[in-house]
Amino acid sequence: QVQLVESGGGLVQAGGSLRLSCTASGRTFSDYVMAWFRQAPGKEREFVLMISWSGSGTNTADSVKGRFTISRENAKNTVYLQMNSLKPEDTAVYYCAAGGRFTRESREYEYWGQGTQVTVSS
Repeated sequence: QVQLVESGGGLVQAGGSLRLSCTASGRTFSDYVMAWFRQAPGKEREFVLMISWSGSGTNTADSVKGRFTISRENAKNTVYLQMNSLKPEDTAVYYCAAGGRFTRESREYEYWGQGTQVTVSS
């Protein structure tokens, strides 16, 4: 089992920045691909970014490309989501997830955090 705990969400004005953190416990962190997903009210959960086991590879959704970045520190069992130039449409609950494959498919991720709310005001 892997337990994931997100932090760093909150309320920010459009154009602002936030950094989310997700800390894992339970198993070897570097054994997992880590990803961020988000879900806005009334919408399906969508992929945001993912990062490979060592951190050498990433993949980013077009909707956040150039504004969001993902990184990880395996020594700290933590993955980060840096969000810049935030827009009201980025408002959602953000979830981190851990899985064994480098894929955007949410069903491939075995473990999920509880989510953290990000609200961007206009």
